Amino acid sequence: MTTTAAPQKAVYSPLELFDTARLLDHDEREIAATVRKFVDTELKPNIEGWFESSTLPRELGRRFGELGVLGMHLEGYGCAGTNAVSYGLACLELEAGDSGFRSFVSVQGSLSMYSIYRYGSDEQKNEWLPQLASGEAIGCFGLTEPDFGSNPAGMRTRARRSGAGENADWVLNGTKMWITNGNLADVATVWAQTDEGIRGFLVPTDTPGFTANAIHRKLSLRASVTSELVLDNVRLPASAQLPDAVGLSAPLSCLNEARFGIVFGALGAARDSLETTIAYTQTRDVFDKPLAGYQLTQEKLANMTVELGKGMLLAIHLGRIKDAEGVRPEQISLGKLNNVREAIAIARECRTLLGGSGITLEYSPLRHANNLESVLTYEGTSEMHLLSIGKALTGHAAFRS
Repeated sequence: MTTTAAPQKAVYSPLELFDTARLLDHDEREIAATVRKFVDTELKPNIEGWFESSTLPRELGRRFGELGVLGMHLEGYGCAGTNAVSYGLACLELEAGDSGFRSFVSVQGSLSMYSIYRYGSDEQKNEWLPQLASGEAIGCFGLTEPDFGSNPAGMRTRARRSGAGENADWVLNGTKMWITNGNLADVATVWAQTDEGIRGFLVPTDTPGFTANAIHRKLSLRASVTSELVLDNVRLPASAQLPDAVGLSAPLSCLNEARFGIVFGALGAARDSLETTIAYTQTRDVFDKPLAGYQLTQEKLANMTVELGKGMLLAIHLGRIKDAEGVRPEQISLGKLNNVREAIAIARECRTLLGGSGITLEYSPLRHANNLESVLTYEGTSEMHLLSIGKALTGHAAFRS
């Protein structure tokens, strides 16, 4: 008589149930795998210490440059020229490590570099983009002010001509707030009111009158440098102005680039939280049985997997639209609103399954949840994205009086 061994139970990772890898081409999968390996080997082993000490080493800029993720969706100047989906997948893998990593790369590539790439002169592009792509130089993006976040049109930072004619110097005065990479930056893209409307300027951070003050005692995005920028009679040559940046639409287009990365990035934090929690529940015994074997546990894990998978399908879909004919701002609002909202809910729910262990840095979900509190707010608050969608549906701008 022969016996047949019982079949092994199928165990899938959350996104395997959706088979989202089938929607990606070979290069996209390879890019995601390369970035994930980098995060797993070089970043995750250090994140607990960086988060606890509220630091992010400046030399990571060069490592990100070597990895090829800085401005990776741009063409030329040492940039990889990948498609939007590949860039999104890189953001997802970086944020699976920590939101601070994705924020660094996002600000460098989608705000600092993109503002120069899209609106700069040839001289500005040739001077700064190769340095920023390699991580030799670090950039930041100065739009938000202490009293003007969701309403950047009201900014008080002012740029005035010093003299007559197009070649006259500019003098900038004002304050910018909540600026990622501010204390690390070699160049800041600063937006200011002028007699000609809102214009953008490239400000080398060693320019007299420019000061970056680090913001301390943060409860979120601790492994990220956040700063206040102070411009006190900062004198710039006429050539510092971004020639093609006219009006508020210019900085807002840069924000749309960064928001797209968040659509994918937030899912990385959610995926890491969920994978960490699934592994924990398999080994944590409660009443002589793995925590994973209880119905309430499985209900939570199943619900979180459904929302993670739906968010991934939405992100890939928006990426394909962006690569094809261009994604609209309200569509990016849909993606950021949904995926950040679901990601923070997943991270919080995962923390409950970890019990007391969940409040330590040994496990990632509460760290991700804390970080996502910032992601929920920056690059447009959830409320503003709701109203952006509402305007698209009704034609009425409810956020303007």
